[in-house]
Amino acid sequence: MATVLHVPALEDNYIWLAIGPDTDRVVIVDPGDAEPVIEALEHHRLIPAAILCTHHHDDHIGGVDDLLDRYPLPVYGPATESIPHCRHPLRGGDHIELPDVSLQFDVLDVPGNTRGHIAYHGHGLLFCGDSLFSAGCARLVEGTPEQLFASLNRLGALPDETAVYCAHEYTAANLRFAAIVEPDNADIRRHQDVVRELRARHLPTLPSILGLEKRINPFLRTHLPSVRLAAEQHAGRKLETVLEVFTVIRRWKDDFRG
Repeated sequence: MATVLHVPALEDNYIWLAIGPDTDRVVIVDPGDAEPVIEALEHHRLIPAAILCTHHHDDHIGGVDDLLDRYPLPVYGPATESIPHCRHPLRGGDHIELPDVSLQFDVLDVPGNTRGHIAYHGHGLLFCGDSLFSAGCARLVEGTPEQLFASLNRLGALPDETAVYCAHEYTAANLRFAAIVEPDNADIRRHQDVVRELRARHLPTLPSILGLEKRINPFLRTHLPSVRLAAEQHAGRKLETVLEVFTVIRRWKDDFRG
């Protein structure tokens, strides 16, 4: 069973260190900054074996150069985006094996935040970068609502027990919006209490669990009458499709300042 450590970085990023079973070797996921990664590796006496990148934004790849100056590591990343020193370009449907850490991952295409965004799924773990967040989802920086909606459906089809390793600590703010969309959702209120306690102790709210996300995340619940009603009330019109509901909720969240 893999162990995953969180490395806080930049303003609200998490860089993930996935350690294989019975080894001191580790995979670095989305290193936006090298310094905290190096400190964590030295503190835990870990040996890096590879870098996995989900997309090209600098807060996910900004530390790659400095890490490679120190460690000779293979870099994996989306084939259609510019990732520094990426010698292992990946697309959805690919499968990677990392024998040094006894880990392997299936690659999923999850465009929306960026056009080439990918995610890594294996061993009950999902490293999803900036596609799915706890109680939320990506902003549409490069992609379309149709792309992001399809990406979230793809992630939502994974097993409910999947541990969701998002790349940012956005959970509390996302839950505030989720509670506006579904004010009668008791699961959201209960999880808000959990998150407040974790953050008061300076602990991460991640990983989440996919089954929980299906109960609290409005972007995974756009097929439900409660979310459709909220979207229609916000839009002031009847919405004919689930994609329309999703699009309204995403734009609503863009303007939300709660």
